[in-house]
Amino acid sequence: MAVSTRAQGQLSYETNDGAITITGYTGGGALTIPTNINGFTVTSIAPGAFSGSSLTSITMGDSITSIGEGAFEYSALTSIVIPGSVIDIGSDAFTECTSLTNAVLANGVTGVGVDMFASCETLASVTIPNSVSSIGQYAFESCSSLTNIVIPASVSHIGAYAFEECSSLASVFFGGNAPSDGSSAFGLDDIATVFYLPGSKGWTNFTDPPAVLWNPLIQTNGANFGVVSNQFGFNITGTANIPIAVEECTNLASPVWISLATMTLTNGLVYFSDCQWTNAAAQFYRISSP
Repeated sequence: MAVSTRAQGQLSYETNDGAITITGYTGGGALTIPTNINGFTVTSIAPGAFSGSSLTSITMGDSITSIGEGAFEYSALTSIVIPGSVIDIGSDAFTECTSLTNAVLANGVTGVGVDMFASCETLASVTIPNSVSSIGQYAFESCSSLTNIVIPASVSHIGAYAFEECSSLASVFFGGNAPSDGSSAFGLDDIATVFYLPGSKGWTNFTDPPAVLWNPLIQTNGANFGVVSNQFGFNITGTANIPIAVEECTNLASPVWISLATMTLTNGLVYFSDCQWTNAAAQFYRISSP
């Protein structure tokens, strides 16, 4: 084993048998971590490497496979994209990043670790990909700006108190079966409503917080389907009072879905109409979680 420690500008690193671990950074603002330094591949970020730094944004390449414990804790990060190459994320990786508003985990990341985003009080948006199978305990504890979150069907386990004291959390949308011990994930606050899809299992006894069937359906028949008063519209039915978003796309070959409206299925029925339906050669609509 050959280990050496060096610095490149404000970035310090360690070389171990041809692989580079980022160990520290003395600067602030934005940083792009190179995929290689002096011909060696950058593969990891050491525990505490950016802890307490004034770093506001970081770009990581697909060469990085691990992020150490507390790597970015207490830093000034405002957003983060974790590449899909990362297979190991240490606990407390982003704890108390109090300026962090947006976090995206790319497809390939397998888990959300213990305390990963705990006390990120301004975190409002989190993207969890289908590759994630577990969410660790206290992962989003005290994320008081988080209002809703989508948990993919791949997630089979959620640790205790993962969403404890998420005081603004109103909706949690599950793509699959109820996770093992999932009800303990929400602590004692019981603020969120859990929504689940038709055909998924294990939700019958999920009552704390309450679990509600999310089953909106566009009605393609009846007098309200089609052009009425120069607007294209349709009825949407489903479980009473579930929240929905209506999205549209003009090209399914290269789809870009745009949200047109968010609404609630009051009494299980709502009518949607699009006054700009003639703006494109084709319009496609779908229902999603808001």
